[in-house]
Amino acid sequence: MKTTRVVRTPGGLSLRLDVRAVTVVVLLLLAVLAASVVLLGTGDFPIPAGDVVKTLLGDGTAGQEFIVGELRLPRVLVGLLVGASLGLGGALFQAVTRNPLGSPDVLGLGQGATAGALTMIVLFSGSAAQVTVGALVGGLLTGLAIYLLAWKRGVHGYRLVLVGIGVSAVVTAVNGYLLTISDLVDAARAVVWMTGSLNGRDWAQVWPLLALCAVLVPLVLANARGLRMMEMGDDVAGALGVRVERVRALLMVAAVMLVATATSAAGPVSFVALTAPQLARRLTRSPGPNLLPSLCMGAALLVTADWASQRLFGADQLPVGVVTGVLGGVYLLWLLVTERKAGRI
Repeated sequence: MKTTRVVRTPGGLSLRLDVRAVTVVVLLLLAVLAASVVLLGTGDFPIPAGDVVKTLLGDGTAGQEFIVGELRLPRVLVGLLVGASLGLGGALFQAVTRNPLGSPDVLGLGQGATAGALTMIVLFSGSAAQVTVGALVGGLLTGLAIYLLAWKRGVHGYRLVLVGIGVSAVVTAVNGYLLTISDLVDAARAVVWMTGSLNGRDWAQVWPLLALCAVLVPLVLANARGLRMMEMGDDVAGALGVRVERVRALLMVAAVMLVATATSAAGPVSFVALTAPQLARRLTRSPGPNLLPSLCMGAALLVTADWASQRLFGADQLPVGVVTGVLGGVYLLWLLVTERKAGRI
């Protein structure tokens, strides 16, 4: 059975479509929409899914419009955008490093963003906006440091991973030091932020994420062809006309910005960037980076984890970062065992 089809436009352009990958993306989008509607109706004041849809279409009561539009919709949108950003960023890192463990969680970008946030909390008693800016700057500086330290006539996968692990260890030690010198109030505030949570998110977090995704997602997808060729090796990609280092640097910057902005909005939500690309690849069974499926999978994972954190633990709601950390940790152990049996590590 053919899994790819060639679509030709009236203008003479042709496009190869992987039918299975397109089907997976459509199903994931439907799952994301369904999970979002259910999540919008979840809370101390439950709202049926039908009424949620009516409210989104402008046909709800005043109370429903306030609860859905002002209290819950920003949280769900932040969850969707953060999950999508982490899924896409993780796919880019894994494609560039050609390693399933080459995710922002392993490379230390989350720890770098945490260091920036802790610096603002502990040393400057910063506001929520200042903590967000600090996390963004910390993530970007960490990504820049990893890239520069890994550079040697280009950046190669395993060297990038090893440098990232080393930088992660150093930044983790810095974070521990910042916690030890903080007072009790700041330490408690820092620990809550470090867990990763969507509690209290509002429209102030939605718009920066939405603007960044609107710019970076089309840019990344436009370079997907070059990235796919680079997975065959730099020499082959260069022979096919790909400007390897330029494409790699551009996509690395985009990945760092996606992950750093997502972390600044919701804290270091663990393992979404690691698991989303791998799950997407297993569903599509398609070679290449699977960028769009990974984006959709990341959004689906995070909104589902947020629903689980609200519904499965009663009154003691867990931050979403705890749920993704538990599930992602189990997945990481399974991945390590699988890679070891295959002889790749």
